Amino acid sequence: MTVRTRFAPSPTGYLHIGGVRTALFSWLYARRHGGTFILRIEDTDLERSTPEAVNAILEGMSWLGLDYDEGPFYQTHRFDRYRAVADRLIAEGKAYHCYCSKERLEELRSAQMARKEKPRYDGLCRHRTGPPPEGVRPVIRFRNPESGVVVVDDLIKGRIPFQNTELDDLILVRADGSPTYNFTVVVDDLDMQITHVVRGDDHVNNTPRQMNILRALGAEPPAYGHVPMILGPDGQKLSKRHGAVSVLQYREDGYLPEALLNYLVRLGWSHGDQEIFSVDEMVSLFDVRDVNKAASAFNPEKLLWLNQHYLKSREPEHVARHLAPHMGRFGVDPTAGPDLADVVVAQRERAKTLTEMAANSLYFYQDFAAYDEQAAAKHLTREAAGLLAVLRERLADLGTWSAPAIHMAVVDAAETLGVKLGKLAQPVRVAVCGTAVSPPIDVTLELLGRERSLDRLERAIAWVGERAGLEGGDPP
Repeated sequence: MTVRTRFAPSPTGYLHIGGVRTALFSWLYARRHGGTFILRIEDTDLERSTPEAVNAILEGMSWLGLDYDEGPFYQTHRFDRYRAVADRLIAEGKAYHCYCSKERLEELRSAQMARKEKPRYDGLCRHRTGPPPEGVRPVIRFRNPESGVVVVDDLIKGRIPFQNTELDDLILVRADGSPTYNFTVVVDDLDMQITHVVRGDDHVNNTPRQMNILRALGAEPPAYGHVPMILGPDGQKLSKRHGAVSVLQYREDGYLPEALLNYLVRLGWSHGDQEIFSVDEMVSLFDVRDVNKAASAFNPEKLLWLNQHYLKSREPEHVARHLAPHMGRFGVDPTAGPDLADVVVAQRERAKTLTEMAANSLYFYQDFAAYDEQAAAKHLTREAAGLLAVLRERLADLGTWSAPAIHMAVVDAAETLGVKLGKLAQPVRVAVCGTAVSPPIDVTLELLGRERSLDRLERAIAWVGERAGLEGGDPP
C-alpha cells in the first residue's frame, strides 16, 4: 500500500501554528513511508473563504518547505462531483430528501434539550412517503445505520467506539445545493485515495460519521490519527496573545523556518531526550503513533532559543538569504556594503531573531543620524578624541584592510598611548557604530571598510570638538 496523506486547511483565516503542526505531521508520515502528500483547500464556506487566506496558506507552506506532491485541489471546483455522489446515495436508498423546516428542527432541538437529551434529528423524513410538499427545497440527509458500533482505531488515541444510535442522519447537501463539510471530506478522501488522515482532535466526533458514509460508498475508511490541541503557557486554549498568529507572522518576526519546524515537531512528539532535529532526522524518526495523547503547551521562549541555535549553526549563506528581506524593511540594500553572510557570522552570537540581527547591522550599510546618548556621554570624551585621532592615523597607513591587521593597529595604538585595549576599543565602537555594542572591533572595522571607518572616526573627533565648544571648553 502506498501511503497517501493530506493537509486540508480552510481558507477562512490565517494558517496558524496548530494547522502547521498538523501539516508537518502529515508531511513527515508521507515522506518517511515514501508516500504522497496532498494539499487540499477546503473552501466551500463561500462567505468566509478569501483569496488572501489561500495565498497565505500557499506562501506559508512554501516558506516552511512543506512541499506537496499533488494539489492544491479546491473543493469549489468539485461541486458537480459532490452532487453526483449525493444522487448516487439517494438512488441506492442510502440518503434521502428531508423537507423539515427550520422552525420544526428548532422546536425539536429545544424539546430534546429540555428533556436533557442529546439534540439530534428524529428521522421524520427518513420514512416519508407520498409526494413532497410544494415550494419546499429539501436538504439531503445520510441514512445512518440505526444499530451497531463504529470503531475508530485511532493511531494516537487508541480504540474509540461510537454507537450508531448516537449518530443522527447528518445533512450532506444543504437546501441551496451546497455540500457540507462532512460530505465533501468523505468524497475527497475517497477520490484522492487517502490512506492516513492526521488532523486535530476537534474532528474526533466527525470521524464515525465519515466512516459510515465511506462504507456506504463501498470504500474502506483510511486510518485516522487525531492530534491533541496546543495550549497556551497558562494551560488555556491557544490564542493570539499566546502566539496563535499567522505562520507568516513568524517569518516577519525573524524566525527561520527550520526553527519553527523543529519546535513544532517536538510539540507533542519526542525521540528520547533529543531537542534538535534536522528535517532529514524528522523524516527518518517521526511516527504518528508516537505522538502524545495529552495536549501540549506552547512555550515562546523555547522557540526563541531554537531560533537562536539555528542562527548560529546554519550556514551563513542560508541565514543571509533569510536576513536580506529584513534588511530591506529597514531600507537597506544588502549589496551596498559588506557581504551579508559575513555580517551573519559577526552578529549571530548577539541576536535571537533575524529582525534583531537586521536592526543591529544597519550601521554596516548606512550612516546613522546620531550617537546613542549614554554611550556617547561615556565614551566620546575629549580624552577619547585624542585616542581616536592617533588610531585613525595608524589605520590610514595600513596596507591591508583586514581584521588581523586592524587588530594589530589597535593593540599597537593602545600600547603607545598607555591605555588598556577596552579604553580605546569602546570609543572606536561608538564612533563607527553609534552604539557601545558591536562585534569585535577589528571585525567591525573590516566589515565597514577603510573609507567608511576612517570617515566615521573623523566625524566623531569633530563631534567631540563641536560639543566641547558648545560647552565652553577647549577642543581636544
